[in-house]
Amino acid sequence: MGEYDEVFRASVADPEKFWLDAAAGIDWHRAPSRALDASRPPFYRWFPDGELNICHNALDRHVDAGRGEQAALIYDSPVTGSQRTYSYAALRDEVATFAGALAGLGVGHGDRVVIYMPMVPEAAVAMLACARIGAVHSVVFGGFAPKELAVRIDDATPKVIVSASCGIEGKRVIEYKPLLDQAIELAAHKPERQVILQRPQAEAAMGERDVDWVRATAAATPAACVPVAATDPLYILYTSGTTGKPKGVVRDCGGYAVALNWSMPNVYAVGTGETIFTASDVGWVVGHSYIVYAPLLAGATSVLYEGKPVGTPDAGQFWRVMAEHGVKSMFTAPTAFRAIKKEDPRGEFTKSYDLSKLRYLFLAGERLDPETYRWASELLGIPVIDHWWQTETGWPIVANPAGIELLPLKPGSPTRPLPGWDVQVLDTAGKPVEAGTDGAIVVKLPMPPGSLPTLWNDDERFLSSYMKAFDGYYLTGDGGRIDSDGYVYVMGRTDDVINVAGHRLSTGGMEEVLAGHPDVAECAVIGVADQMKGQIPRGLVVLKAGVERDEEELRAELVQLVRDQIGAVASLKDVAVVAALPKTRSGKILRKTMRGIADGNADEPVPSTIESVDVLDALRPVLRRE
Repeated sequence: MGEYDEVFRASVADPEKFWLDAAAGIDWHRAPSRALDASRPPFYRWFPDGELNICHNALDRHVDAGRGEQAALIYDSPVTGSQRTYSYAALRDEVATFAGALAGLGVGHGDRVVIYMPMVPEAAVAMLACARIGAVHSVVFGGFAPKELAVRIDDATPKVIVSASCGIEGKRVIEYKPLLDQAIELAAHKPERQVILQRPQAEAAMGERDVDWVRATAAATPAACVPVAATDPLYILYTSGTTGKPKGVVRDCGGYAVALNWSMPNVYAVGTGETIFTASDVGWVVGHSYIVYAPLLAGATSVLYEGKPVGTPDAGQFWRVMAEHGVKSMFTAPTAFRAIKKEDPRGEFTKSYDLSKLRYLFLAGERLDPETYRWASELLGIPVIDHWWQTETGWPIVANPAGIELLPLKPGSPTRPLPGWDVQVLDTAGKPVEAGTDGAIVVKLPMPPGSLPTLWNDDERFLSSYMKAFDGYYLTGDGGRIDSDGYVYVMGRTDDVINVAGHRLSTGGMEEVLAGHPDVAECAVIGVADQMKGQIPRGLVVLKAGVERDEEELRAELVQLVRDQIGAVASLKDVAVVAALPKTRSGKILRKTMRGIADGNADEPVPSTIESVDVLDALRPVLRRE
């Protein structure tokens, strides 16, 4: 039995002891006497009698321990040509000052603050400042459409909104203030104040309720950390792509701090003084957990990157960042590496940089196709670790725990469940399936610390969305299987399984085949309505840079590939070459939105970014066969 097996067995045999031991790695204002309150399942609460402040744990305790001059946050922005490094002491002081500015605007314990900002250090400062005074932050993707921002404002009812004059998407400057003003006009709830960070790329006109960031902080008295209950909410994060009333995932303070602090050395193999580069956005759960909170809790250095993997100015930006900042572990979405591979298929840019300090590449956010896994592995010569988790869980469910024991890698699998996560696969009747058999992926309750305790002001929706399908289990919404070695295979959302003439087929399996073609950079397969067969698959492929192919010839090759590897039952005959695929800012392809357009049900798709709207507009004639 390996070390991983011993740790995992301990976590499920006696979770109370396991997580109380992990809690010793956190500074508590009042240490918890017990780990789990299971008195009202499925509303489990971790460390119910504990009190702490997560900002103190992320910043002040490292300064108090004599590490104040160590780098905490490195801001790297190729789109503005600037870099800034914040020591733990400097970041603590900036956070305390902005916390004082928020307090001066009347924000206190339990009040909500919506943060609508680009990828700038002030976004992290605002998050930590809220945590410092016990306020609840809700970060919304910068550049999100006014209508979608408005419904989140109405749900969170913030006292203050923190924003910026603009963001930068590639070479475009997106003015945020007009979008924010429109959102507030649409919203029924009106915040008392808006704090605006003016950026030189586009300064915003200020209104009566607007407060300039610089002036607010200049007049502020730095705020001390406010102890809060471990079960108090730290933030609300709305799941991307929701329609109608948004689904606000709640994250608690104590369980989240303990889980993230445990995950940094054990999953990502990053400890005090080491550097992690998470190429994501603070508006997504990955940004919350592994740009801001987890690295700082662990006393590590975190890189906050404003830009894209390619195009600003070239396809070598990720390599440059890792070389310049001595990155040990990198974490991004597979789509980022597919974009790099599309522009630089032979990895020529890696030759310009010293990547000798890079030990691990972690990929998550969507399925890691075997071709991207192979390309990245051969190019970098290090473990490429697929792992799987969700906005709701807050940290990884399934991964290869590099800091405990690096398990054998299997392409197509994010490896095995992490300690605390009892992952199972059930059939439609709620019974466990045999090894290697597909079904619904679930987690046996209670879930470990850090996972969502409920939805914001909506316990009933929490139950109906996650808890009612299978009694005693959390429904992940993903389908897949577990093999005889305990490796989990996540094949995609259960609504990405299509029914073709009575045969249930995974679109993820078809995408895996298409991605293996040497000319394909990335792809998506969606199921669309068909009178004869109920549903049929439709493929969309983006070609690698410099590839020019006859579309009919390529389509025939791709159709034959799927027929050879999956079978004629797949019925994939409809494949189109497109310039780009629409994605969330975290890199997930907007398959559901494309399905809706193809079926004529999504005239107003919910965008994740301004750019995704442009891509969807270009795809609309293809999807609708116009």
